[in-house]
Formats: sequence, C-alpha cells, structure tokens
Amino acid sequence: MTARLLALDTSTDLLVAALQAPSAGGGAGLGWVEEAGGALASSRLIPALMGLLADAALTLADVQAIGFGQGPGAFTGLRTACAVAQGLALAHETPLLAIDSLLIVAEDARHQAQAAAATHTAADACPDWWVAMDARMDEVYAAAYHHGPQGWQPRMAPALWTLPALAAAWAADPPAQVAGNAITAFASRLPWGTARLIPQCQHRAGALARLTLAAWQRGAAMPPDQALPLYLRDKVALTTDERLLRKAAAAGLAT
Repeated sequence: MTARLLALDTSTDLLVAALQAPSAGGGAGLGWVEEAGGALASSRLIPALMGLLADAALTLADVQAIGFGQGPGAFTGLRTACAVAQGLALAHETPLLAIDSLLIVAEDARHQAQAAAATHTAADACPDWWVAMDARMDEVYAAAYHHGPQGWQPRMAPALWTLPALAAAWAADPPAQVAGNAITAFASRLPWGTARLIPQCQHRAGALARLTLAAWQRGAAMPPDQALPLYLRDKVALTTDERLLRKAAAAGLAT
C-alpha cells in the first residue's frame, strides 16, 4: 500500500511542500506546492500543507510521517521548517524524517540527467555528484554524494566552504557533475573544469517527495522531539569591520 507522507522544505527562497498518498486509481499520487518563500514562508507554509491534505481528502491523522528539509540553508527557513514539522507531528505523535537539503538538489539534478540521457543506464554512468549552493558572504554550502543500487550515499558531508577552499579541493580532485545555484553565483570563481553543470532545480517538490519516501522505506523516522535543523554557520551576519577586512583580503590588500 502506498505510504501517506507529507513533506516540506523552506531552506531556500522557495516554499516547497509535497504530499504522497494513494490515488483514486490505486497507485501513488503526488500533490505539491512550489512558491515564493523567504519572509512569506512562516505565514504560507501551514495553509499550503493543509491545502494539499484537503485536496487529497486527508487529515493530519492520516499522515504516516512528515519529512522536512533539515538543512543546510537559510537560518530562518530551517527554523521554520523544523518548528512547523514538529508542531504538526506532535498533534498526532507522527514520526519525522529529516531530509538533507543539499541532497534534494542532487536528486533533482539526477532526474534532469536521466531525462537528458537515452537510457537510465546512461544517466547513471557517472553516479557521483557535488552540490554547491550559494551561502552568501562569498561562501558555499557543498557536499558530495554517490548514487548506487542502494540509493544515495554521502561521500563528503555538507559543509560550509570558502571559495578558495572549495576551489583547491576541486583542483586536486575535479568533480564530474555539479548541481546548485553556486554555478551561477560564482560562475568564474570556481574551477568547474569539464564537469556537467546543472544550476537550477526543475522540480524541487518531486525530489523532496522521493527522498522522503526513501527515508521512510529505510526506517529513518524519528520522534518529533529529536528533530533538529542542520546549521553550518554560527553567525548569520558579519560586523562592519569584518566585512571591510574580508573585502580587503579578497582584494589582496589586507595588512
């Protein structure tokens, strides 16, 4: 029987929600929302989720697990997603599934590569992906993953990188495939080499839904009180002096 899974993510400037449930024809159906997030996410997220449930004639009590974008990503967005997921889950003791937000990007890119390839085998000929997302302040959230018969496996866990550090890592071990908006944000500042580049997600909600289902199937559910966002930056802003020093260092003028 198809699992009834709700999922949400506000780690980027998009609000993303998805509901997987049995369809009228007996298969799996997917309802989803992708809309502007950011400052709007805190007020729009719950109505979006309730709308998905209403469209499927379900209630929260029918949901078997709730997936949420754990991070890394925008500080306020991560807190919003985790708090909403916990609040909804506590009402019915629904288990939660923490989803790596960078892996959502990798999963979407993998499907884009499959669509561009002649066969599934050809698409998976290179199963290794880097994800690089603009973290602001000339830094990048990045991670490396491998997709094999058992699904996704991390090769390098999500981390906050400076541009010089990531450039050095890629110069030593060039990536085969890179996904994420850092491709556009830092177009000339990172050594892309001959890597396949996929800068934009086509269907983030679909990728989130697939990862939520995979997490449910491998038994990764946790009680609501154990769910935490993944913060990789302790500071969300620099002081004026720090910004001036960083600007001078980038220009090679720091003393």
